Amino acid sequence: MSLLDSLNNDLKTAMKAHDKETLSTVRMLKAAVTNEQIKVGHTLTSDEEVSVLSRELKQRKDSVDEFTSAGRTDLVPALEKEIEIVERYLPEQLSEDDVKSIVEETIRQVGATSKADFGKVMGAVMPKLKGQADGKIVNSVVKSLLN
Repeated sequence: MSLLDSLNNDLKTAMKAHDKETLSTVRMLKAAVTNEQIKVGHTLTSDEEVSVLSRELKQRKDSVDEFTSAGRTDLVPALEKEIEIVERYLPEQLSEDDVKSIVEETIRQVGATSKADFGKVMGAVMPKLKGQADGKIVNSVVKSLLN
């Protein structure tokens, strides 16, 4: 079943259940996927779908950070619910230990030895972890291992 089919089914379920939070979030996800399909001009591959979902998840997590730092904690619970809904459609996230082992392997493969190789390592490791790990976690693991 494609992501759009899954979103359509969940949209119908949310409508029948009168679940407004899920309904609005699924609509936003469906719109994002549809817009990306129009932009690229073909049906999205699973990697492209994961990329769209990851982008949507990142936007929401960034918004939570911004609202929290601005003292608007009243807006955070709704965004956390949206994050929870978006995560249902993403592949299971890797633990930090799993990310660390993949980063260590990548550092050996590219021959990185110092902080100067940070970009080289990130460029090699992110395609391996696409949709399976948060970029911030990968970033901090790479920095800690290169120090």
